[in-house]
Amino acid sequence: MRVNLVLFWCLLTTALSMAGGLAHLYALPNKLRLNWQDYLVTQQIYRGWSLLGIVVIGSLILNLVLAILLREDGSVFPLALTAFLCMLGSQILFWIYTFPVNQMTKNWTVVPADWLRLRSRWEYSHAAGSLLDLAALVSLFMVALSRWK
Repeated sequence: MRVNLVLFWCLLTTALSMAGGLAHLYALPNKLRLNWQDYLVTQQIYRGWSLLGIVVIGSLILNLVLAILLREDGSVFPLALTAFLCMLGSQILFWIYTFPVNQMTKNWTVVPADWLRLRSRWEYSHAAGSLLDLAALVSLFMVALSRWK
């Protein structure tokens, strides 16, 4: 019962974590066509999204707990570990690639001379992170399907 409860919360928090990243991924083709003025205006819609970090941290911790709880179950442990590692990888991408751009642009309120390079770095790091989040969610669904058949 305890594992199923943790699995439920992993599914929920991972899906919520993925939602923000997928929003970035879906908007990417349109945002890459914007000039710097329109891009800066568009970026302001993300104000307050840092609160999503609470859900992301919760997801990361819950996925680790799930992997630990399932470490003796060879049929699903690799899937649970994959989910955790994907969520961890998504965070590594964010802190190495995305966050520094936020700092350099003061959360896109300042446009540096190399803004096109920074925009690409910001957009593509979010896209890659969202794909890792999706892989985590798929892994968790596979754990759920294996356990609930």
